[in-house]
Amino acid sequence: MIYRETGQYKTSYESDQQLFPILQDKAFILIVLAFVFGAVPFLASEYLFRAILIPFLILALAAIGLNILVGFCGQVSLGTGGFMAVGAYAAYNLAIRLPDLNLLVVFLLAGAAATVVGVLFGLPSLRIKGFYLAVATLAAQFFLDWAFARIGWFTNYAPSGSVTAPAIRIFGYTFASPVEKYLLVLAIVCIFALVARNLTRGAIGRSWMAMRDMDVAAEVIGIRPLYAKVTAFAVSSFFVGLAGALWAFVYLGAWEPLAFDVNRSFQLLFMVIIGGLGSILGSFLGAAFIVILPLMLNQMPGWLGMELSTALISHIEVMVFGTLIIFFLIVEPHGLARLWAIGKEKLRLWPFPH
Repeated sequence: MIYRETGQYKTSYESDQQLFPILQDKAFILIVLAFVFGAVPFLASEYLFRAILIPFLILALAAIGLNILVGFCGQVSLGTGGFMAVGAYAAYNLAIRLPDLNLLVVFLLAGAAATVVGVLFGLPSLRIKGFYLAVATLAAQFFLDWAFARIGWFTNYAPSGSVTAPAIRIFGYTFASPVEKYLLVLAIVCIFALVARNLTRGAIGRSWMAMRDMDVAAEVIGIRPLYAKVTAFAVSSFFVGLAGALWAFVYLGAWEPLAFDVNRSFQLLFMVIIGGLGSILGSFLGAAFIVILPLMLNQMPGWLGMELSTALISHIEVMVFGTLIIFFLIVEPHGLARLWAIGKEKLRLWPFPH
C-alpha cells in the first residue's frame, strides 16, 4: 500500500508499524530513560523516593500485569491484591527458608508462585465471563486473605501475624538507601515493561486481543480459548506476583495481610481504567495519577493556608478523589493513554527529518 508522505509518515504501512517508527517516540524514550536513571537519583529527596517514586514504579508494574488480563484479554479480575500477596509471602518464605538463594531469583520464583495460583483461579474463565468472572476472582481475593491471616506457616508462625522482610542483598551488595532501592526497582520495571510490550505485540498478544474483541470469532479462526485465557492469567499473575514481592521487600519492609486486601485490587483496577485499557503506557499514567493525586489533595489545604482537621482533610480527599475519577472517565473514557496518543499524532505531522 503506497500513499503520499506527510510530515514524518513513511511510504508504506509496514514501515509505519515498526516498534518506534517516529523520531519523537525514540527521542522521548531516550530522554525519559536518561532522566530517570541519570538525573532523578541526584535531584529527588528521600521523601520523594519513599512516598512517590518507589510505590509508583511497583504499582505500575502490577498495573501492567492487570492490564494484560483486563485490557488486552478482556478478562475482568478483582483479585489482584490477593495475587500480590501470593508473591509477597512466597518471596518471604523463600528468603527465610533458603537464605543462600539470590534475591533476584527469589523475586522471580515469587512471580512463578503467583502464576500457579493465578492459573488455578483463572480456569473458571473458560466457562464464565463478565461479572461472573469478576465475582470468581473476588472470591479468590477473600480466600487468599483468609489463608495468609489464618495459616501460620505463611508467616513463619509469627504471633502478631505480621512479618518483616530480610535485608535486600543481591550479589553481595546490600540495597539499603532509598536511592539504591529506587534504582533496583526502576531497572526491574523497565525490563518487564519491555517484556510486556513485546508480548502484547507478538502472536500471543494478538490472540489475547482477539479473545477480548470477540471470543466466538477468535475461536472460529483457530485461536484456542484455553491457551489464550490461561496464558493471559499466567503472565498477568507473574507480573502482579513480582510486584507484590517488590512491594513487600522494597517498599513496606514489614507487612500484614491487610496490606494486600480488596482495596488494593480496586486501586489497581482504577489505575488500569484511568490510564487506559490495553496500553502499557496507560498503566504508568494511571499509577502516577492514583499515587500522586491523593498526596496533592492531602497537602492542598496547607498550601492554601486553610487550617482543617486531619479527619476532615481525609474525608475531603476521598470525596474529591472520587469526583475527579468520575469526571475524568466521563470526559475521556479511553484514559490518559488516549490523550497521549492524540498529542503524539499531532507531533507526527511536524516536518522533522527522518
